[in-house]
Amino acid sequence: MPEPLVMERLLASGAAQQEVVLLHGWASSREVWRPLLRALRPWANITLLDLPGLGGEGEALDLEALLQAILDQAPSRAVYIGWSLGGQLATLLAAKHPQRVLGLVSLASNPRFTADKDWPGVDPQHLQKMSEELQRAPERTLRRFEALQVMQQGPSSLIKDLAACRGTASEGLSLGLQWLASLDNREILATLQQPQLHLLGAEDALVPASLEPVLSSLLASSLNAEVLLVSGAGHALPIQSAQSVAEKIQSFLSEQALLGAPSLPASRINKSAIADSFSRAAASYDSVASLQRDVGKQLLRSIESLELQPRRVLDLGCGTGFFQPALRQRFPQAHYVGLDIALGMLSYARRQHDPNGSWLAGDAEQLPLAENSVDLVFSSLAIQWCQQPEALFAELGRVLRPGGLCVFSTLGPKTLHELRSAWAAVDSHQHVNQFLSADDLLAANQAAGKQALRLQPKMFRLHYGKVRELFDELKTLGARNMNKGRSAGLTGRKQLSTMMQAYEGFRQEGLLPASYEVYFGVLEKQ
Repeated sequence: MPEPLVMERLLASGAAQQEVVLLHGWASSREVWRPLLRALRPWANITLLDLPGLGGEGEALDLEALLQAILDQAPSRAVYIGWSLGGQLATLLAAKHPQRVLGLVSLASNPRFTADKDWPGVDPQHLQKMSEELQRAPERTLRRFEALQVMQQGPSSLIKDLAACRGTASEGLSLGLQWLASLDNREILATLQQPQLHLLGAEDALVPASLEPVLSSLLASSLNAEVLLVSGAGHALPIQSAQSVAEKIQSFLSEQALLGAPSLPASRINKSAIADSFSRAAASYDSVASLQRDVGKQLLRSIESLELQPRRVLDLGCGTGFFQPALRQRFPQAHYVGLDIALGMLSYARRQHDPNGSWLAGDAEQLPLAENSVDLVFSSLAIQWCQQPEALFAELGRVLRPGGLCVFSTLGPKTLHELRSAWAAVDSHQHVNQFLSADDLLAANQAAGKQALRLQPKMFRLHYGKVRELFDELKTLGARNMNKGRSAGLTGRKQLSTMMQAYEGFRQEGLLPASYEVYFGVLEKQ
């Protein structure tokens, strides 16, 4: 049984309105889609695949086996977007599995790649010559192919961009050329029932612009089919014209009612408010962060005996950079990267620590890091502020190298249960931040991908003489009530007094407890 295709799953950065599968072209890889992702991810869950026979990693498969392997990795129902030869594969899938393929979008793709009578395309003899040259001098052949995609319609840097997207496996490329020479999907396209959009580069040397009227004529009887020319663009549409292509795709899918109601629940928390609050608290944070230090130190102890020798360590939610010195001391050969969503925290961290170090502003659910680029992620009391745990774990799985680890601590739902109970005596509004349970985290990780997660709970308790001391500490930390279910109005003096009286019921030995449920987690990428 062949190995599964190399797959990357990226969840929508906003409310997901559709599943999208991206299929690259010949001599390429899933990297060719990177420029499009920023414009697609606000509304789409995306599945990226590397395709053997087209340059992707893995054992070369015959055509039917490859189509089945794509389906095995793809969502049960999705819109398929294919570039060049990937468009022909998407067309075959749409015809064979209409219940799985909701819509078809092709970029710089010809249903019959080779010219035939009145059908525009590549001279079959040129394709045969290219196949022969591939056997003799594969590197030179691929460089010429990349140059042909650019021609005179783009800057020379575009050739470098294409080369960077080139697939790593060249063994199966001859098979892909055979498919380009033999596939003829014209009759299939003319009879497809699903909506279909075909985008062509006006300056494409491989799929000529003269295809547009011929293809439009072929699809004239299809009410939900559209063929559009992208001006000034060549064959490398996903790279050269990413924004224009993304806008046309979104507009077409919207017109065809393929962008459904958001599938993600409403946000639990206001993420921009989190960033602003912690930014304002940066200078005072460490002065009151006793719990954060205790939890972080315990997390550090958990990695003391690790045999892992990381090349890159990511401090996710680094805050003021408090744990940078300890991580640098524990892994002196590793490159440290501190990342936080709060710009004020990062600015403070740069001033307090190495200003020339790697300090990145970023969201844990959309990490600005390459795939397989991190060996160890350290994250202490940060990920509880994430609102899409499946996206979080998918991103961790994406950036970790195989065998890499993420050690983290996060708050559980029993956190500040005394304060929550006291507020319940006043009204039904949500006055205390609500955090995810262990079951929620485990389920999100299972849905995200192939990584093992272990969780260990532990209760921490701080004690105060007055409720006001707890309030002042939370304010100084920047850990205010971020939930969108909180009351929009001001809390009156009578309500506050009622809450404080209710909290007094928890007083023991003269002190008021504040409990924090902490999960210590270890995530290992398989």
